[in-house]
Amino acid sequence: MLRRMSVPPDVNLDPAAAYGGVTELLAAFARRDWPGCRVVLDAVPVDGRTFLIQLASTEKDLEAFLRPVLERDPGDTTAAALLGLHLIDMGWAIRTRARAKDVSREQFAAFHEWLRKAEQVLIDAAARNPADATVWVARLLSARGLELGLAETRRRYDRLRAIDPHHYAGQIQFLQTLCPKWSGSWEQLHGWSREEMLAAPPGSLQGGLIVDAHLEHWRDLEGAEQAAYLRTGPVCAELHEAAQRSIWHPQFRRDYGWVRVASGFAMVFGLIDDQRAAASAFAVLGSLSANHPWDFLRGDIATNVRQRRARAMAAAGGV
Repeated sequence: MLRRMSVPPDVNLDPAAAYGGVTELLAAFARRDWPGCRVVLDAVPVDGRTFLIQLASTEKDLEAFLRPVLERDPGDTTAAALLGLHLIDMGWAIRTRARAKDVSREQFAAFHEWLRKAEQVLIDAAARNPADATVWVARLLSARGLELGLAETRRRYDRLRAIDPHHYAGQIQFLQTLCPKWSGSWEQLHGWSREEMLAAPPGSLQGGLIVDAHLEHWRDLEGAEQAAYLRTGPVCAELHEAAQRSIWHPQFRRDYGWVRVASGFAMVFGLIDDQRAAASAFAVLGSLSANHPWDFLRGDIATNVRQRRARAMAAAGGV
């Protein structure tokens, strides 16, 4: 039972507070020290490597830094994965996260040009080292952006799954492809998310896939339908089951990505007004939070987290 849980004083959105290697990696990038970057990236688990490369891919001017690295060593698929993701990020910044109907023809043209540049880098990298999981994660993202279809994206996911069957960063990307707004359907999305959760060891991050799937479905609805969706019996039951298999499980592992998973549970339980469940997720997080999925809500992320955390803790008997 939750008793007298104090509310942390602030909200820490800095991934360096939760994950090792972030500070060291960004410092190496700041001094354009590729060997130093490799020391950090080569020392973390495969999913952590993808997490850190994705984080670093948003740094500025990476193409000018990484092209010479690849010219010196075309077999450096770590550099290739990072460059590919960076090029994809550049394209997505032009496209924006808007619905397709709100993206101009010119934006789409520029978006696809950047993604085709990324594909050139990533195809070569996959040929040189087909066992590089991060390369396949990047190729899932480029396949979605280029609208290559579900069959091709699933082929790429199967290649990743053969390397790492529970690669959470890649599963997040494939989950998006299964949404109706891209290449899938709600039936495919929810069925796949459940299969992946049940296939993963108890205490794994894959319970978060259930949250992501239901939040994507929720966002696609409007008005009374949206308000009612997350509160339906089967959805609530599945969310609780997912929490039991992940953040509430005694073996829950704080692997790279765990803050996003716990943040998702905190938000979704708050949305269904299950404040005790939300408080338990906030208790796992302490002062930490991820930006996602709080970026689904209007307003400042830290303010939303702070207010909803205080409400949940108060309802659960905290102060």
